[in-house]
Amino acid sequence: MAKTSEKSPAKSLDWSTLLQSGNRIFIGSHAAAPQALLADLMARCKNLHDIELVQLMVLADNCWAEQRYSDLFKINALFIAGDKVRSAVAEGRADYTPCFLSEVPALFKNEILPLDAALVMVSPPDAFGYCSLGVSVDAVSAAVRSAKKVIAQINPKMPRTNGYTFIHQSQIHAFIEQAEDLPELPAPKLDEVTERIGQYVSMLIEDGATLQLGIGKIPEAVLRYLGNHKDLGVHSEVISDGVMELITKGVINNRKKTFHPGKTVTSFCMGSKALYDFVDGNPHVEFYPSEYVNSPTNIARNDAMIAINSAIEVDLTGQVVSDSIGHKFYSGIGGQVDFSRGASMSKGGKPIIALPSTAKNGTVSRIVATITEGGGVVTSRGHVHYVVTEFGVASLRGKSIRERALELIRVAHPKFRKQLLDEVRTHYWVPHYQKDYPKDVVELGKVGVKTLTIAGEQFDLRALNPADERRLQEFFYSHTKETLLLRYNHHPKQMSREKSCTLVSVDQSRDLALCIVKQQGSVLEIQAVGRYYLNETDNSAEVAFVTRERHHGKGMAKRLLEEMIKIARMRELNRMLAYVRADNKPMQKVFEKAGFKRIASGDPDEVYLELPLKAVEPEK
Repeated sequence: MAKTSEKSPAKSLDWSTLLQSGNRIFIGSHAAAPQALLADLMARCKNLHDIELVQLMVLADNCWAEQRYSDLFKINALFIAGDKVRSAVAEGRADYTPCFLSEVPALFKNEILPLDAALVMVSPPDAFGYCSLGVSVDAVSAAVRSAKKVIAQINPKMPRTNGYTFIHQSQIHAFIEQAEDLPELPAPKLDEVTERIGQYVSMLIEDGATLQLGIGKIPEAVLRYLGNHKDLGVHSEVISDGVMELITKGVINNRKKTFHPGKTVTSFCMGSKALYDFVDGNPHVEFYPSEYVNSPTNIARNDAMIAINSAIEVDLTGQVVSDSIGHKFYSGIGGQVDFSRGASMSKGGKPIIALPSTAKNGTVSRIVATITEGGGVVTSRGHVHYVVTEFGVASLRGKSIRERALELIRVAHPKFRKQLLDEVRTHYWVPHYQKDYPKDVVELGKVGVKTLTIAGEQFDLRALNPADERRLQEFFYSHTKETLLLRYNHHPKQMSREKSCTLVSVDQSRDLALCIVKQQGSVLEIQAVGRYYLNETDNSAEVAFVTRERHHGKGMAKRLLEEMIKIARMRELNRMLAYVRADNKPMQKVFEKAGFKRIASGDPDEVYLELPLKAVEPEK
């Protein structure tokens, strides 16, 4: 250590010999802020003024951001967190510098933000003189290597973590030794909306995938629904208690990772004392600096990389606002773009934005036609593959603006869907003939998707919706003349986009249109469609099906019919009926096996079948 550190550990420091007015200092981030060290500085600052204090998120009360310290500090937040910092930025007493987390270290190294000092918390030195940066390596590592002076709080309660976490005591210019419990982050309480978002996101994660998750309700909800997954890995800027629990259960074992196999890779952790104890000396969890963990190139070296991030609002083209609410800056860019870009470059990767559909107790839609004035785009419309709300998954990759708008309206809250469609129609993002907004089939359940295994393949059964317009058109043109004749009783030669739009824009509360789809990542293909049309005069429904030729005879029509009968009973219809060509024997068998009975018909070329759904009361 330097001369000031060769003596016994100081309980307080002579800051006038360490700092000068106008200096720029960096303070340790997240759960590793050296709070006793900062308290000593604030108590003994003497004649120091105008120190620029650079910080990321700090898990503390951020008292140094209060008005009473404005003569001593001017905060420069690279990520805004905490009410006091947020208020200081809003009032102009503090600055916000937007920056990708992967590029923050370069600000220090390249002296764009040259550091006079780094105030950090470390573990006691080992027998070889090395201290660990513990639970927060992220940008702290670069600050330690770049600052003219390193001033440390040596905390015996700081875990010694593995990876690129060590600093030799000779690099420390001054220190105090102060035991201090690390601040804990309580587990969030999950609500029904968050739980459903977690379910939808978990459906996008395949066994063997590598995950990046943040902190908060949605990441914890996702982790809760991964308990039956296998061989998951983690490459994430932060890990939480939920990650620890899945590692303990063996769900996360990093066996299938293609980058750092066998290791959970992170740059910091926040959570309970149990989590801090878990990472202490744990050889299976490695901490690396942000420029390494958040490098899109390194992220992409993980096959099947799943990046899960949140947002404040998403517009109907897919632009993501996540650091501001209108003109008010709220958080920061952080690692969202780093991981979205890295996951999009990964083989089989998926960048996901997950958010509740509304804010302010359901009064404001977070899916918006246009970004709120003053709001800034953090993640571009080209980066996002999926947007998830409690109403479903919007798949955006490879979609046109029209298709994106319809996909995102579908996952917006139902009470805002008509308004959103009306707003985007004025910009010609959707055509004039697109009059109906997506409606849910509530009888399919809250998730609205059922996973089917048919002939050894996995498919999804769900409602047909307006965003399927082009896919239905492709489905139509895939049919042979024979299939079209059996379905329509003639040979239609064209399925225009306008006609396709009419067929997918269904009032699902009245009529019913279900489909079976095969989806692999962003590739979606319709395999079968089943419909019924309500006849209000006698409360009956006429049923029709069409299946892709390669799946004929595999039972898709049967599965669709079973679901439609169930929904018709729930809606208390009197009966279902079907008209089938006399030469279409396979379809006749599907209906008859479901309980439909043949009814005499005057047309020899057509078979009429009927399924009573209600017992007919005898006439009195």
